[in-house]
Amino acid sequence: MFGTAAKLWRSLNWPNRISIARLLMIAPFVVLIMNQNDPAWPFARYAAAGLFVMMGVSDFLDGQLARRLHARTRLGAILDPLADKALVFFSVILLSIPEFEVPGHRLDNWVVVAAIGKDLWIIVGFLVIYLVTDKFLVRATLPGKAATTAMCVMVPSVLLAPEFDALLPGLGTYLMLVLETIVTVLCVLTVLSYTGVGLRFVIQQEKPLDDDGQKAGNRDAD
Repeated sequence: MFGTAAKLWRSLNWPNRISIARLLMIAPFVVLIMNQNDPAWPFARYAAAGLFVMMGVSDFLDGQLARRLHARTRLGAILDPLADKALVFFSVILLSIPEFEVPGHRLDNWVVVAAIGKDLWIIVGFLVIYLVTDKFLVRATLPGKAATTAMCVMVPSVLLAPEFDALLPGLGTYLMLVLETIVTVLCVLTVLSYTGVGLRFVIQQEKPLDDDGQKAGNRDAD
């Protein structure tokens, strides 16, 4: 079993290995968040912030390696955004739940709706495009990249908000509000940008249906 797993691991390129490692790091990150208010885990919040930053750096690193090594693959095109979306999903939801919030700095619900709604919209759009065109479309947009970057700054800022307040009263709260607003605006812009890209792709690729309801040129020969 372990030999097979090792063989499969060696068959992957480095960008894909990093993406898989980032996916595996989500589990300990979630555990740390869920135990940050437990006195038995005094450093859980700091460890969660550090782990999140590490995952953000790995996201940048696998993208750079894929470009420099010309190692872009279909697997990587799926794993990379999957890791990003899973990380955002667990981060924003857990930090908005009173039981797991950073003391005195709970993430606002409207940010959760914006972040999760954006990803759900993209996933549904991805499926619709595939069903309509029989092709996959994985294309990042500038607002999408900016939204991901803003969330990578927002989450550790929320986790470290009490420390910012200790430096200057109210700084952590103010910083959270600014970042939450930026993330929400960028999520809306991301939805609009991906919708435009998807619609243009569908218009270019979609073939008209014939009288039998089948795509022209796709019917079996008589």
